Amino acid sequence: MRAKIVAGNWKMNKTLEEAQALTAELIGMVADEVKGKAHIVLCVPFPYLITLQHQLGAHARIQVGAQNCSEHEWGAYTGEVSAPMLRPMQIPYVILGHSERRQYFGEDGKLLTQKVD
Repeated sequence: MRAKIVAGNWKMNKTLEEAQALTAELIGMVADEVKGKAHIVLCVPFPYLITLQHQLGAHARIQVGAQNCSEHEWGAYTGEVSAPMLRPMQIPYVILGHSERRQYFGEDGKLLTQKVD
């Protein structure tokens, strides 16, 4: 049976302080209300990944995920983040193919295939 994943995409919202407060609230909610083996993933803005990952610490039920990932591994792609950059940070999840990326940035199936590969 596949693991159940409940993911929240914060998009481009929250200051760092607000993100930390919400994370603290979610830690309590998950401990009190989530039963079974569901994985909880907080897909947060890139600048907050490490800070919130450290805040979560030993709360193995909640993990952070990235909101996007480049199709390129390395190179002169200002503002992009690659899978090899996320891997050593132990970011196990990334959102690919989001409708907003398709609508606002023109990402299509061909690009999504490159990102997945």
